[in-house]
Amino acid sequence: MAKTTSKPVATSKPSKIAKKPAAKETHVKETDAVKVEEPKDKKTAAKGTSKPKPETAEIKGEVTVEKRLMALYSLQQIDSQVDKIRIIRGELPLEVQDLEDEIAGLETRIDNYIQETLGMEKSITERKNAIKDSHTLIKKYEEQQMNVRNNREYDSLTKEIEYQNLEIQLSDKRIKEYQAGLEVKKLEIEHQQKVLSDRKNDLEIKKNELDDITTETEKEENDLITASEKNQNLIEERLLTAYSRIRKNARNGLAVVQIERDACGGCFNKIPPQHQLDIRMHKKIIVCEYCGRILVDDGIVNAIH
Repeated sequence: MAKTTSKPVATSKPSKIAKKPAAKETHVKETDAVKVEEPKDKKTAAKGTSKPKPETAEIKGEVTVEKRLMALYSLQQIDSQVDKIRIIRGELPLEVQDLEDEIAGLETRIDNYIQETLGMEKSITERKNAIKDSHTLIKKYEEQQMNVRNNREYDSLTKEIEYQNLEIQLSDKRIKEYQAGLEVKKLEIEHQQKVLSDRKNDLEIKKNELDDITTETEKEENDLITASEKNQNLIEERLLTAYSRIRKNARNGLAVVQIERDACGGCFNKIPPQHQLDIRMHKKIIVCEYCGRILVDDGIVNAIH
């Protein structure tokens, strides 16, 4: 009985021992797989989210400011070249405009004189007709005097004749005045027409000179204007407005200047070393604290040229 009972116990123990290692192995494999996969996911997630963001943001910010500075300096150089081209033209555009305005004024003045002469001629004609009418009335009144019945009618006709004679004298006086004024106006018209002819000749000469200069520089100016528009597209509206305002107020048209001998290239005031360091860092756009011009360093200038 002791032998029979010991055998089943001996057989049951190995079966339990055989089952337990199998369960442990599978459990270890599953946990190992989970442990191995989790660090990979964490690393990839960390790589994809946390590390690249500050790096790309910093790089993007630096490049953006640097590009803006380069675009501003390029825009300034282009605008300066356009200014030089326009300086070559000198005062010709203004002279042409002044001559055109003067010619328009002379033409208006001549037209007014012509209208005045026409009015005077009309008045002379009216006065001459009035004299004829007065002579007709005088003749009529004289004939009536021959057939009057009393002294009252005679005296009345005599006064009418005297009145018409006075009208004739007044008309003669007015005709002489109109003729004198007409002669003055005609002389003035001749003088103004001569001046107008001279001004038109001057205008033609100036226009030809301006057209020659414009033809020589037109292509270069158009190319510069196109390049200026391209650079303006790289600059934000607020900064471009500030650039235009500074350039308009500056006497030499310089809104972006280079640091020369530790001083501003526009007003030549000393720039502190800390500001020079900030300018070289290209982290932000820095303006001169004296004149308000935008400052760039040698790195930006060399990159453009």
